[in-house]
Amino acid sequence: MLHYEIILYWSEEDQAFIAEVSELPGCTADGETYQEALQNIEVIMHEWIETAQELGRSIPEPKRRLMSA
Repeated sequence: MLHYEIILYWSEEDQAFIAEVSELPGCTADGETYQEALQNIEVIMHEWIETAQELGRSIPEPKRRLMSA
């Protein structure tokens, strides 16, 4: 399981939900529902990392968030 922050929002322009992983530049997916957008971004994240490995590029570590009580 990948532990990257996913930003999910509705795009009026695209008439679709958009999912983005800002830590992985260009890692974006869409879907007709937010569930579909999340499923699609999971695939794209794996492909992004696989491609970076094949090209010998560094893979950013997921952000570490501090939880407040």
